Amino acid sequence: MARVIKRVAAKRDLTDHFVFLGDNASVDVARRFLHACNVSFQALAHMPELGTQRSFRNPRFSSVRAWLVKGFERYLIFYRPLTDGVEILRVIHCARDIERLFR
Repeated sequence: MARVIKRVAAKRDLTDHFVFLGDNASVDVARRFLHACNVSFQALAHMPELGTQRSFRNPRFSSVRAWLVKGFERYLIFYRPLTDGVEILRVIHCARDIERLFR
């Protein structure tokens, strides 16, 4: 079974987005967002090359890829492929300064 490892920052992102969507849209939308993220995580774990290779100035992030959350296309999943799955680094709204977050 392909594994999904969520970094602390990714867990925090998911919580923050859930609260924001729950407060500004509805709890149903927030739940659908989390479900869409988990479906995306599983798809990426089984096919880690799905996402687009990202290029950041910091060489620590040279292997980072990005994938859109289906149904919530303004949210990006940033992850690293592993031999047996993926490591989810962040889940970020595309309006954020992404380059700054990966310094």
